[in-house]
Amino acid sequence: MKTYLCSESIIYYMKKSIFICAFVQLSLFINAQRIHVGVFGGAAAYNGDLTSAIFPKKVTNGAVGITASYEVTEKVLVRLGGTYAIVGGADRFNKDTGIQARNLAFETVIVEGSLLGEYYLFNLYERKISPYFFAGLAFLKYDPYAYQGSQKVYLKPLSTEGQGITGYPDRKPYSLTQFAVPFGGGIKYALTENIRIGLEGGIRKLFTDYLDDVSTNYIDENDLLAAKGQLAVDMSYRGDEAGGSSAYPSKGAQRGSPKADDYYYFAGVHLSIGLGSSAGDNGYGRGMKGKGKTGCPTVY
Repeated sequence: MKTYLCSESIIYYMKKSIFICAFVQLSLFINAQRIHVGVFGGAAAYNGDLTSAIFPKKVTNGAVGITASYEVTEKVLVRLGGTYAIVGGADRFNKDTGIQARNLAFETVIVEGSLLGEYYLFNLYERKISPYFFAGLAFLKYDPYAYQGSQKVYLKPLSTEGQGITGYPDRKPYSLTQFAVPFGGGIKYALTENIRIGLEGGIRKLFTDYLDDVSTNYIDENDLLAAKGQLAVDMSYRGDEAGGSSAYPSKGAQRGSPKADDYYYFAGVHLSIGLGSSAGDNGYGRGMKGKGKTGCPTVY
């Protein structure tokens, strides 16, 4: 009887110790997955029908953002971000005199939310510096506008290329909310175990050619005038303001190029601060070999 009770007690305490060890290991695992919060600041620009250079000097604007990252492993992070930026373009800054004569321009505020996966070549708990790459999915809101004198004019309601106008069934109105595919990379430096600073650049591939409200051909001036009014005609063709022809281009004349969708991009500094215990620590010291060992008995 005593042997039976002793065996039963041993089994009970083994199960209890296994449960406690499993709980401790789970707690260490959860504690090890670090959260990083950060800020981003830098330059923003776009590529489309109204630009001809990377970060064109006179139409490059700023971008600011906040981020929250979760460490899946020491080298793989999932990053949630929000970014506010302004991008724009203007024919008057183009070196091509033919494009200057078109004289179109635009700006837009971009409000973006993104979910990215980051991969670091090296473990920043073991090294001070590492290149990294990212890719993911983004959702953005934008609303292109231009100025007529001092008046700010939003372009989408004007249907400058006949979007939504009767007689042009192939010209569908574009949406001011879009998905994008962000990808890019950079290099990050660990100032301390908790603080990292990096230089990064990223491109956002769009699925619209109307970020700048320019994509294809002019429609008939009278059709645009009848449907949207004189302001639409004035903002659709602005060559006369730059000393060009005062006559509105003929129907079908090229206004933009639909061969490729627009994209925008950022470059700047990303500063992040880690919260909680480090994934390279687990309570045993940074980078220590055999980390994560709890001394629990092996169960067969």
